[in-house]
Amino acid sequence: MKSYASFQGRVKSIEDFPINQSGKDLGCYKFVSLIDNNDSIVNFIVSPTTYFVDHVMIKVGDIVTGFYDRNAPVPLIYPPQYRALIMAKNTHYQNVKVDYFNSNLISSDGMLKLNIAPYTSVILENGQEFTKCPINRNLIVVYGPTTKSIPAQTTPYKIVVICDN
Repeated sequence: MKSYASFQGRVKSIEDFPINQSGKDLGCYKFVSLIDNNDSIVNFIVSPTTYFVDHVMIKVGDIVTGFYDRNAPVPLIYPPQYRALIMAKNTHYQNVKVDYFNSNLISSDGMLKLNIAPYTSVILENGQEFTKCPINRNLIVVYGPTTKSIPAQTTPYKIVVICDN
């Protein structure tokens, strides 16, 4: 099971990233560099399988959050470089959390509880409807306002179920 971590920052640059010598993959992989308010830099390798929330296009200057597997091996270099699994462009009207949600729909860090409404869209990464209950799974949750309780509670706009093999 993946354990997700994230880094949020302003897109400093986006470049093509070749992964083999043949050049056949040129343009398919991107090297995205983010810088946060403390001038910390993190680089993400964005692959064709990286999931972009709402399928948005990002550009230099956008504020985005990159999610990666905190247990995956990474090169010991500075700035850190992670394989982006999920990217979300930050907006004023929605939040995004990627985490494991238990049988009570509480995130693994205990900070967010989901209250699913009939209008909450529950889908797969490919956009198709998820017809089962999304408990005990890794989820991409798109939501708005929350309560001030701990855990904060919200009725999400959309839940994307991550079906890891």
